[in-house]
Amino acid sequence: MGELAILYEWAMFAARWLHVVTAIAWIGSSFYFIALDLGLRKTPSLPPLAHGEEWQVHGGGFYHIQKYLVAPEFLPEHLTWFKWESYATWLSGAMLLALLYYVGADIYLVDRNVLDVPSWVAIGLSMGSIVLGWLLYDTLCKSPIGQSTTGLMLVLFAILVAMSWGYTQLFTGRAAMLHMGAFTATIMTANVAMIIIPNQKIVVGDLKAGRVPDAKYGKIAKQRSLHNNYLTLPVIFFMLSSHYPLAFATQWNWIIASLIFLVGVVVRHYFNTRHARKGNPHWTWGVAVILMLVIAWLSTSPKLPNADSETLVTATGERFMATEHFASASLAVQTRCAMCHTAEPVWEGIYEAPKNVILDNDVAIANNAHLIAIQAGWSHAMPPGNVTDMTDAERALLVEWYREGSGS
Repeated sequence: MGELAILYEWAMFAARWLHVVTAIAWIGSSFYFIALDLGLRKTPSLPPLAHGEEWQVHGGGFYHIQKYLVAPEFLPEHLTWFKWESYATWLSGAMLLALLYYVGADIYLVDRNVLDVPSWVAIGLSMGSIVLGWLLYDTLCKSPIGQSTTGLMLVLFAILVAMSWGYTQLFTGRAAMLHMGAFTATIMTANVAMIIIPNQKIVVGDLKAGRVPDAKYGKIAKQRSLHNNYLTLPVIFFMLSSHYPLAFATQWNWIIASLIFLVGVVVRHYFNTRHARKGNPHWTWGVAVILMLVIAWLSTSPKLPNADSETLVTATGERFMATEHFASASLAVQTRCAMCHTAEPVWEGIYEAPKNVILDNDVAIANNAHLIAIQAGWSHAMPPGNVTDMTDAERALLVEWYREGSGS
């Protein structure tokens, strides 16, 4: 089991690495094509049916790009489809969600102070909410509300605010913030898989069959692409949020999540306006700064109750508390780690427990046995620089304690 714990950590690392790489590919291509689309110009030399063109320079060469709203008169056999970046990002994110929040549900997903349910119930709520989000969004887009871009965006924002609050009533603060990312990213990827790519295939199929494609398919795909454009920056924030307790472990974390969507909208509005050559709306940066200052102020509110610091031990934690070496392991952790990993750190320069991990009592230590073994047992990551002089014997003790509790 000890070796499996190490393999599990590397599996999460590999999934996270893959997720970041594919996200860079997806977001990069998305930003590029949005900028390209907004920068297209109409010129007298455009071919028939062409909507616009742009000249670009990169990598020592020049690119002449032309866009057709429906399709050109001639369609080559080879077409490059930009879809796998999106699919791979979502699949790797789902893998990471499962490895961290589903496998470790009793620690990372379930907060018994918020909703005391079995792990399988919490996992079901997680999956169900993500699927429900797409179904609700897609229904709205296809309803009369979807005909109004502004009206639809306002309704969608209201839904996102409601989900931000709802997740805090179900899961840990960290999981709630992460689920906002999963909820939003699922909408974005489903837009690509369920709407954008199928509509483009209909257009290509009609063209190859000699039929005139219906322009509505391009219009619908463009609307979904626009939504994806404005949702991208918030999703990146939620991807990173688990590393910053000030974002997820405060009383108003759901408002912080809601305001992040507004920050993303105004920042993207700036770049979209510039790329469309319609000016430089510098006011958007002022709004973004004000919103971030409000977020920083909200983060100073009282911290959420941390399940690790309460008297509620997880099912996994119970096994580690029942081991022979638990008392010695607990003493080592509280001696070497608790000065930082506590509600009010006493180590100079540390003002918040790193990643909101509390290790100043037996329950908290038992609940975080896996993290302790990885960070301070098999590796020397903690304490940083070994500033508290944890000995090799204490590290070996933590590994032995973890092996006992995990049944290895």
